Amino acid sequence: METTHLLILVVGLTSATFFVILAFCVFLCRRRKSKHESGKDIEWSEQNIQEDDIIQKEDLIIFEGGEDLTICDILDAPGEVIGKSNYGTLYKALLQRSNKVRLLRFLRPICTTRAEDLDEIVQFIGRIRHPNLVPLLGFYTGPRFEKLLVHPFYRNGNLAQFIRDGNGECYEWSIIYRISYGIAKGLERLHTGQEKPIIHGNLKSKNILLDHSYRPYISDSGLHLLLNPTAGQEMLETSAAQGYKAPELIKMKDASEETDIYSLGVIFLELLSGKEPINEHPTPDGDFYLPNFMRNAVLGQRISDLYHPAILLGNGRDDRVPVSEECILKYFQLALACCSHSPSIRPNIKQVLRKLEEVAG
Repeated sequence: METTHLLILVVGLTSATFFVILAFCVFLCRRRKSKHESGKDIEWSEQNIQEDDIIQKEDLIIFEGGEDLTICDILDAPGEVIGKSNYGTLYKALLQRSNKVRLLRFLRPICTTRAEDLDEIVQFIGRIRHPNLVPLLGFYTGPRFEKLLVHPFYRNGNLAQFIRDGNGECYEWSIIYRISYGIAKGLERLHTGQEKPIIHGNLKSKNILLDHSYRPYISDSGLHLLLNPTAGQEMLETSAAQGYKAPELIKMKDASEETDIYSLGVIFLELLSGKEPINEHPTPDGDFYLPNFMRNAVLGQRISDLYHPAILLGNGRDDRVPVSEECILKYFQLALACCSHSPSIRPNIKQVLRKLEEVAG
């Protein structure tokens, strides 16, 4: 009987000890889990706080010439839409405090890059200065990752408008030459003025702005660096549809000095002919890859089809100096060389400038 009571006592004590140990283990496990989840919540909360800080932060980086800019001036400026694209909108805006007209380029947040080196890219673009390049005066980053670039405003519009909608001055050889040489000088600054070449990637007549004396300014230099790959590719496809894309260029990331030279050649031909280089289905002929109207003139050896007679006549005015057909032929040959089908035989920008100087005689 005593043995039985002893056995029951031992079993009871053993069971109680087991449950105590089990309860203690469960307690420890729950405590550890609670600490883990608590730590996770704190980490998640801190991450959210950091993201909120980024979302709520506004910033304005000012470059040479933009010292009078403020965030309030930029955001409150009444603006007129003068251009739209898939990746942004271009405004002509009057800054109230300084009473200056500026170009504001708004980039859609969904189209812009969030690369870690974005600030470095912006600083790099902002330092570029040349008499034939549109300078970046300021760069605004908004609370929802929107980005706004501030540039000077040029009252004579862009080169495409000048060619198609301008007066008889678009046939004046001295103006054609001045514009051509200025564009080439600006491109030279991009290609050779830094340790590493700056590729434009979207050179076309709509991106050449003109001042009151028809000095050209290349706009959008380095813009594709601020866009994500999808938006950059859309930019390239638009350029292709308008006739400026080199035949070998498939992706915007593959843009090069040679593809910029091709676009420059198309602009030269556009200046000479006064016609848009739109070509939905271009095909190469020999070493050249040209829009239809240009190709037909080359194949028919009718160079006169590519320029307006008023160019030779000095625009028909006594105060204009006529140009020889030899000068036009040299200019035309240079444009064709830039549009060579093979990028390896296109001239580089310094060679283009030497040839232009020869054209001037």
